[in-house]
Amino acid sequence: MILSACAQGGSTGGQQKELKVAILAPLSGPVPTFGVSTRDGALMAIDEWNAKGGVLGMKIVPIVEDSQCTPDPAVNAANKVIDQDGVKFIIGEVCSKASIPVSEIANAKGVIQISPTSTNEQVTVDANGNVKPYIFRACFIDPFQGFVGAKFATEQLGAKTAFVMLDQANDYVKGLATEFAKNFEMMGGKVVGTVSYTSTDTDFSVILGKIAEAKPDVVYLPDYYNIVNLVAKQAKEKGINVPFIGGDGWDSPDLDLAAAAGGYFTNHYSPDDPRPEVVNFLKAYGEKYKDESGNPKVPDALAALAYDAANVLLQAINDAGTTDTAKVKDTLEKITYKGVSGTITFDANHNPIKSAALLAVKPDGVKFETIVNP
Repeated sequence: MILSACAQGGSTGGQQKELKVAILAPLSGPVPTFGVSTRDGALMAIDEWNAKGGVLGMKIVPIVEDSQCTPDPAVNAANKVIDQDGVKFIIGEVCSKASIPVSEIANAKGVIQISPTSTNEQVTVDANGNVKPYIFRACFIDPFQGFVGAKFATEQLGAKTAFVMLDQANDYVKGLATEFAKNFEMMGGKVVGTVSYTSTDTDFSVILGKIAEAKPDVVYLPDYYNIVNLVAKQAKEKGINVPFIGGDGWDSPDLDLAAAAGGYFTNHYSPDDPRPEVVNFLKAYGEKYKDESGNPKVPDALAALAYDAANVLLQAINDAGTTDTAKVKDTLEKITYKGVSGTITFDANHNPIKSAALLAVKPDGVKFETIVNP
């Protein structure tokens, strides 16, 4: 049952002095750089709104919780911010396997959740194919990433054969792998091998031996940067120089450039994009956040999407003229927002409709390769 706005503690206007917004991000666990970028991108958007007077006369108060990119900690964090802190708006989680269980809780309690980066279809749609009314995302979904990866492999790299590596226990990885394989074969290619591993594996020599035997034109590895670093390094050591292709999980300052060089991945934006939204974001982010040497940080896609997610959410609250989540969700469904990651409008399943960037990994950095449209 969805609680009424009154029972939720919602407000219709400026009755409350503060607007609490939760940020659920993996600040520890397997992918902490994702959490830091997500937190920092969302906090920057909130700071900018507060500098202009907040939303509906309310100061926005962020509540940051470490959800670890893992289901149980994410569920605990969601229950804490909703039941103890009285939060009605959540930005997060980052990983699909954490966002999906959070979405069940948020939707049942009439709490709006917008994930910056969770790309699995089941984040916004339930097992019966029905949209979850209170759940949105700022990123494109796995089927589109898988399609883009397959299209790039066949059209730009001329690949006829592909080998697919995946972690069956990871919703994100499994979703991308399935969609890539399906689209690659629809486009005339052949998947010559599909092998599973686990997130705790560190030795990939058996799988790499199979890749060496199969001699594919490309290897699709749609996992997070920590796994990519291990696999790519071991592949290079074995003399396997076939291009690896992946998804946005590769996007991290901790990606091993020397190991992953020659690879490509789909992503939500490129810092090389000349649009003013990107240029202004880069400048503001670099002024606000510095690396260990005191140099301006270059925001990754996680930061850009969290910034967009926070801005879309706050704009919808502002446009709705209320913190009543039932009215805010209706406003979100109709919104058009010109963001860093592109112009965001939502389809019937609360997924944004926008282009994807295809990036190339070089020894000296990640470079913009091309844009692929829906």
